[in-house]
Amino acid sequence: MGADRPKQYLKLLDRTVLEHSMLPFCEHPLIKGIVVVVADGDEFWPALAPARHPRVVTAPGGHERCHSVLNGLKRLAGLADDGDWVLVHDAARPCVSGTDIDSLIDGLRDHPVGGVLAQPVRDTVKQVAQDHAIEATLERERLWRALTPQMFRLGVLREAIGAAAGESLLVTDEAQALEHSGYRPAIVPGGAHNIKVSLPEDLALAEFYLKRWVGSE
Repeated sequence: MGADRPKQYLKLLDRTVLEHSMLPFCEHPLIKGIVVVVADGDEFWPALAPARHPRVVTAPGGHERCHSVLNGLKRLAGLADDGDWVLVHDAARPCVSGTDIDSLIDGLRDHPVGGVLAQPVRDTVKQVAQDHAIEATLERERLWRALTPQMFRLGVLREAIGAAAGESLLVTDEAQALEHSGYRPAIVPGGAHNIKVSLPEDLALAEFYLKRWVGSE
């Protein structure tokens, strides 16, 4: 992002990216508690209002995303049962809405495994070699972009991520860990507005969605 702070602490309208990402969970009636994974020595988190929310606790960050998620899941020991559902959400997805969360919960509450919000791929997708030469055109009808939150049972997810980490497999989302353990997570269609802030221009797009789409719910 070329900024002086991690992207989750960049200003977006009247709040930081992280605060927008957390707000729908803080306000949702079915969310009983929230774990925020924070890097050691983080100087920005303590100044945010969610740091003082009565249902928010923190866990230490890890070397990679999967390690941070695992730390967050371990923090739930004594606060949640292994059979409870947990939703894992990226701090850099500020346009998630209450409707997105409802869709995920309603779509998976009776599912034996759990699953993820996702969007079908609409572009033509190319598989390329290291020299950027096109090797193949993939069938996009079966391709989906994984979003967050992703929803699984606490105990199963903790064991799956722990097993992957034990094999030095750096899974990039929770569903991959479940897949690696032999499960078949489900897809729940999500909104295109649920973008991840990765580039400077994403902030302008997030602002647009927050004003025009998420804010209209």
